[in-house]
Amino acid sequence: MTGSVRRIKLGSQGMEVSALGLGCLGMSGGYGPPKPEEDMIKLIHYAVNSGVTHLDTSDLYGPYTNEILIGKALKGLERGSVQLATKFGIKSLVGEGEICGDPEYVRACCEASLKRLDVDYIDLYYIHRVDPRVPIEITMGELKKLVEEGKIKYIGLSEASPSTIRRAHAVHPITAVQLEWSLWTRVHEEEVIPTCRELGIGIVPYGPLGSGFLASGPKLVDGLTEYDHRQYNPRLQGENLEHNEMLFDRIHKIAEIKGCTTSQLALAWVLNQGFDVGPIPGTTKMENLNRNIESLSVNISVAENDELECIASIDAFKGGRLPPAILAFSNVETPPLSS
Repeated sequence: MTGSVRRIKLGSQGMEVSALGLGCLGMSGGYGPPKPEEDMIKLIHYAVNSGVTHLDTSDLYGPYTNEILIGKALKGLERGSVQLATKFGIKSLVGEGEICGDPEYVRACCEASLKRLDVDYIDLYYIHRVDPRVPIEITMGELKKLVEEGKIKYIGLSEASPSTIRRAHAVHPITAVQLEWSLWTRVHEEEVIPTCRELGIGIVPYGPLGSGFLASGPKLVDGLTEYDHRQYNPRLQGENLEHNEMLFDRIHKIAEIKGCTTSQLALAWVLNQGFDVGPIPGTTKMENLNRNIESLSVNISVAENDELECIASIDAFKGGRLPPAILAFSNVETPPLSS
């Protein structure tokens, strides 16, 4: 029996998802070594049966192994009960990295993801990062064909600039834009989010707990392993960390007064941003998933919201939100179609 997590309409093309999703990256690495497959399948089944039906993955995660894991988990679920999102476009993060938006690559990635996931269609297919070499219209043209062929239902963009969003949307309606959004990172509120709302595009915040900092605070750093990419996050180093710890403590005090955890307060703030917002916090632990679901019941007053936004203003947390090499792939512009 599916749980009572509320549903939201994502974008204006008919897609509906659970207001709270599940980011699956950490199950296959990224934040440490991969977790036991059997445990992760149980977690996914528990999430879906609890009403968290929006599952987010990518061909990059693993790479490839996370999609295989999700595919195995889907075998024990009714396909129509899950909104499956995956991504393509990042060929490599080694060295300077490599992004590709060529039509042939788009199609090859989609076919490969369908095979690994062992499904007939992908609900939401994202351009993980936009290729600065290829006009966005070219990449979108191939995605539009995949929609027409029934291989994907809806198209999304991740970490895209306002102008790229507009150009892509003109080729085929964009259903969702995935971006980093939390009390930890609010930079997209200036241009990207207003653009999405003007065009009727849903917003899917990843990292709604600030890469875990808004859950654990500075002690997060003590548990990072050599496999955890967060060790390279500028906000978790040196003087930046000392400054950011003070902000965490102020948010933590508000949570204590409310009788909830800091992570629940931070997630509730994101959930409170609108009915077009569906965050996808990742976890590999049942207790964290339950805690996240409980955040749906945390009410934030106008006064509390104002206080939180005062503490965590757009430039409050010090340091880049992502390592420079990864940040370089965000909000890039593509050449005009005529060039």
